[in-house]
Amino acid sequence: MRPSGRHLDEMRSVSIETGVMKHAEGSCLIKVGSTQVLCSASVEDRTPPFLRNTGLGWVTAEYGMLPRATNTRNRREAALGKQGGRTVEIQRLIGRSLRAGVDRSALGERQITIDCDVLQADGGTRCAAITGGWIALRLAVNTLMKAGLITSDPIIGHVCAISCGIYAGQPVLDLDYSEDSAAGVDGNFVMLGDTKMIELQMSGESTVFGRGELNSMLDLAEKGVRELIAAQKAAL
Repeated sequence: MRPSGRHLDEMRSVSIETGVMKHAEGSCLIKVGSTQVLCSASVEDRTPPFLRNTGLGWVTAEYGMLPRATNTRNRREAALGKQGGRTVEIQRLIGRSLRAGVDRSALGERQITIDCDVLQADGGTRCAAITGGWIALRLAVNTLMKAGLITSDPIIGHVCAISCGIYAGQPVLDLDYSEDSAAGVDGNFVMLGDTKMIELQMSGESTVFGRGELNSMLDLAEKGVRELIAAQKAAL
């Protein structure tokens, strides 16, 4: 039995509210159970130096967690003078994931930065950030197209992410913190709307896993992604 009482293949409730930031070209607040992430997209008419005069755009991301997003206060990374390794790893993952869903030549030589700020953490913050970050990106691209700044839609398809793992010996979908912290195997699955995979992050935390268990988690992830896409479409 899962601590939440959910079925093995049952996700937490998902809600996405758009247009929550007045000045951003695209924004949303995504809630997955008790996890809440504020996502915004900012458009700049410049690209990183390595892309100048290539005709290609860029999508990047920044990620952060508010001090009381967790049950004890974390010090702001700005006060520490540097980002932690976990933060850097997560924001690189978000950027890679969202770029996989974009035709960068159609975007043109501009950069869209996705800011993902965790207001409340209860497991799956990176997955929520990717799923909500795509909404912010989609809305920012809509803004560019409405203004006539781009003529061809650079969005290839939906991008979503969901966690799966082995908890109490069973493959489960969408781990909350109580499950994530005790999981024998923990994984994050990033997929396009057609469930083709962008990135998998899998680790045996306290046990190993076989091909059959991996296949079970993949099946759960595909189910979760389909539900997340439905939530994205409803939000838009």
